[in-house]
Amino acid sequence: MTTVAKKSSRALVAGAVGLFVHSWVLAAIPVQRWTQASGAQIYLVESPAIAMLDVEIDFDAGSRRDPPSQAGLAGVTAGMLEKGVRAKDGAPALDENALGQAWADLGAQFSAGAGADRMSFSLRSLTDPALLAQAVALAARQIAEPSYPEAVWERERQRLQAALKESYTRPGTVAGLAYSQAVYGHHPYGYEMTEATLAKISVADMRAAHAAGVAACRARISLVGAVTRAQADALAARLLSRLPQTPCASLPPLPAVPEVEPLAQAQEKTIPFDSAQAQVLIGQPGFKRADPDYFPLIVGNYILGGGGFVSRLTNEVREKRGLTYGVSSSFSPGLHAGSFTVGLQTRPDQAAQAVALVRQMVKDFVDNGPTQTELQAAKDNLVGGFALRIDSNRKLLANLAGIAWNDLPLNYLDTWTQQVEKVTTADIRAAFARKLQPGKMVTVILGATP
Repeated sequence: MTTVAKKSSRALVAGAVGLFVHSWVLAAIPVQRWTQASGAQIYLVESPAIAMLDVEIDFDAGSRRDPPSQAGLAGVTAGMLEKGVRAKDGAPALDENALGQAWADLGAQFSAGAGADRMSFSLRSLTDPALLAQAVALAARQIAEPSYPEAVWERERQRLQAALKESYTRPGTVAGLAYSQAVYGHHPYGYEMTEATLAKISVADMRAAHAAGVAACRARISLVGAVTRAQADALAARLLSRLPQTPCASLPPLPAVPEVEPLAQAQEKTIPFDSAQAQVLIGQPGFKRADPDYFPLIVGNYILGGGGFVSRLTNEVREKRGLTYGVSSSFSPGLHAGSFTVGLQTRPDQAAQAVALVRQMVKDFVDNGPTQTELQAAKDNLVGGFALRIDSNRKLLANLAGIAWNDLPLNYLDTWTQQVEKVTTADIRAAFARKLQPGKMVTVILGATP
């Protein structure tokens, strides 16, 4: 490793530990936003404490846009970006080994991935002008000019097929697949890559998905680091410079994605499985991230089952009755209604008792909400722990990208604790009553004693 790379790596590790300006935890976090001529939306938080820059670039190209017969397309399209870039405009082709070495020599980090809603590219580099310029230039090539080599894809396809087969031996995977399909039905949120869908994905499909989804005009770029607005604007433009600069108005519109349908009735799926613990998942479609009930729902869920050892579910199911080592509830809001899920593992002969108890507790919470004592304890924990959500540039970047992607107010982080503080027990009770129908939930029980 070169001396430059060694120094860069040490700095990147230090940054990952959490070198963030502590005073910002106590003061306002100034988020700047503007739109470039290309149509790309830029979000910036200047963080001059260390000479580092973190960037996330998001596109509406997540798995919700996968064809049903090619579930997993977005994920492999993003995953194959690290396998090489093609030669263009005088820049030589780089295979996966050369690409990895190039990033190592710079001491910088680049990654790509796809979730349900978005395809994301992440860059972390020191802001030394020479290093940053090279890192941005390499990232721009990787974003715009992936080579998608056929031979490498065939190798990766075989690896993924083997991983899928192995995953089907794990009870958590089997239960999760059944649960997701039951909750989401035919909505893309319920699509899961299988050996059959993987077999139908070609290099041509990946290139088409990349071309359709990764357009400069549709980018949302979030930056946190030791750069000014002018520098951030220039960096963002260079990151997108190798993509086609076609205005969005001239591009075919992205197809509309339907909303998640509510469940019409309760469903229970019992899956035989030889395992020491029964896997239990109970839930339904929840809410979209843009829902105005967001804060009452997250505060209420913290009380119900999201607060670990201080949650009601843990107290009743684990501490009082010893039915599980761990139980939790969660919401997963996105551009569409993500699931509300209660999950636990228990002894197979106790599964029926645990399921009955959880169902009753969810119903009681929806009907009656929390107590004032529970609410105050939750507020104290959430507000007191807020600083830990933004105590490093990387964590702050994740929050900034969330603001960008979900069109949240620029002062969202500044007002987060106030939004939590103003939630009342009545707010929680009303929000849960609007979103959850305890009598129409999916229950998946894998490995219970007959």
